[in-house]
Amino acid sequence: MSNLFDSLRDKLSGSDKHVVLPEGKDDRILEAASKLGEEGIVTPVLVGNKDEVKQKASELSLNIEKSDIVDPANYEDFDAMVQSFVERRKGKVTEEKAREILLDENYFGTMLVYMGKADGLVSGAAHSTADTVRPALQIIKTKPGIKKTSGIFIMVRDDEKYAFADCAINISPDSQDLAEIAGASAETAKLFDIDPRVAMLSFSTKGSAHSPETEKVTEAVNIAKEQNPELTVDGEFQFDAAFVPSVAEKKAPNSLIQGDANVFVFPSLEAGNIGYKIAQRLGGFDAVGPVLQGLNAPVNDLSRGCSADDVYKLSLITAAQSL
Repeated sequence: MSNLFDSLRDKLSGSDKHVVLPEGKDDRILEAASKLGEEGIVTPVLVGNKDEVKQKASELSLNIEKSDIVDPANYEDFDAMVQSFVERRKGKVTEEKAREILLDENYFGTMLVYMGKADGLVSGAAHSTADTVRPALQIIKTKPGIKKTSGIFIMVRDDEKYAFADCAINISPDSQDLAEIAGASAETAKLFDIDPRVAMLSFSTKGSAHSPETEKVTEAVNIAKEQNPELTVDGEFQFDAAFVPSVAEKKAPNSLIQGDANVFVFPSLEAGNIGYKIAQRLGGFDAVGPVLQGLNAPVNDLSRGCSADDVYKLSLITAAQSL
């Protein structure tokens, strides 16, 4: 695991990336901000009343001098932010309502990213996933050609690294969604020095079973290949056919992937969530994530049970996504 983050720190060295941490008075956020500031690789941008944030840090004996602290109630460019937000929402929000909404730390922090004042955002230590993701979808929005954001886990055990998606967002993705997830996951995998070989998973391998569920995955493979002609992607695969060379030789002898896949796209959130937790709990893998992908700028969601180390690591990942 340490090698994974050593690589990210190396990539970020000298990049001067700023990551917004909207929950500026949370103990775990402040501890992570202190560590980030001490390393000097990523600048934390804490949201909250400056006196209150500094007082909380002092009580915890934490040094946050290298963090920026921004207070929505006293932000000098607040009027410009309001106008930008109203324009972005295309008439769905009045100026008066915008002033109220932007006092919310997640909306305010997301607008800092949208306006180029920061490079990414990490929230969720004290907020729900919806509270973190909703502003991102309304303001930052998805990249051209991508309709939905998705969540990927990087599974790490010693020197092994794999990517599992979507394990966090889309309950029942259709063929187009799965193809988009495949392309986005390949790009995220590269960030972690994984040369992507993408397997689209099912309970069938190359037509061994036929149902609407398997046909959905087969269609997704075709779409993914058309959208990303340079990408090594194939399926539909049962997991063993994607991962075990001897099984691939028997079940999919003509496939591009011969038991050497390292990016796995699950056919549903149910399958993905179960799959990564089995690998984590039975296989002894560390699960890094979920990392949200497909947005125009990186926004990532913490678990409310997260540790300060989780905040620190996700901040590094978020900064690296913006490179």
